[in-house]
Amino acid sequence: MGLVLADNLLGRAIQRIQAEVDEAFDAVLTVPDDGRERLVEAMRHAAIGGGKRVRPLLLVTTAEMYGTARAAAVRAGCAIEAIHAYSLVHDDLPCMDDDAMRHGKPTVHMAFDEATAVLAGDALHALAFELLSDPATSSDPFTRAELVQCLAAASGAGGMAGGQMMDIAAEGADFDVREVTRLQQLKTGALLGAAVEMGAILGRVPEEGRAYLRAYARDIGLAFQIADDLLDHEGDEAKAGKALRKDAGKGKATFVSLMGPDKAREQARALSEQAVGHLQGHGKEADLLRALARFVVERES
Repeated sequence: MGLVLADNLLGRAIQRIQAEVDEAFDAVLTVPDDGRERLVEAMRHAAIGGGKRVRPLLLVTTAEMYGTARAAAVRAGCAIEAIHAYSLVHDDLPCMDDDAMRHGKPTVHMAFDEATAVLAGDALHALAFELLSDPATSSDPFTRAELVQCLAAASGAGGMAGGQMMDIAAEGADFDVREVTRLQQLKTGALLGAAVEMGAILGRVPEEGRAYLRAYARDIGLAFQIADDLLDHEGDEAKAGKALRKDAGKGKATFVSLMGPDKAREQARALSEQAVGHLQGHGKEADLLRALARFVVERES
């Protein structure tokens, strides 16, 4: 596929999923006329109008490859995005990374207050599983249960939250590449992997038929994080919409600090192409997944 075609294909897909996710959150996060108003406004601040929506796009694209109705896949995509949004709300708090900007706007605790931010994150976490357990996502209760299990496993101590704890432990620690890789496979890779896995679940791909999708997700997850480390090291804060160069200030081991920017960039691109190779059994229906694998290492935010 030519680069221009890939850019056009991916650009249109990103714009579409961004609009769909925002519309879905707007519909489900109706502001009540009571004491919960501030909470729901904070949830909307966190969930609407931010990010590329890579995780929902991975989920929807995988699900559609196997004939899933788009509306159902978008609902599941909103569930994984709710988990991602909650994690960012909590990660930005003063007790964690203490960030003032996210996606080019004030973080939730800055726009509201810390207590509201904690509750907004809690409520977004709960919303994810409310969406997945709703028959509107799938009429099959076994599919819904598998979706819930997949996202729960990717979100907890064996996934994203565990990776975040390892990330805190990495400050000032003498981590090597193996330890940083494990950290990022949990912190960043778990939800990206879950997005692809959940798309396969909705598409009723049998367990034994998902190996190549898991390999694809593993490679793009690691490539995504290496690209994040490169952005933190040398990116443009205006384009990123958040503070950069914080890892070095905390003495945190990253792929860039351990490998150097040139080797890290080379490794990210190699992982991206390796991810594309896992899709060799597919034709044009996987072009968007291929474009996504290349996008994760070339993005500027």
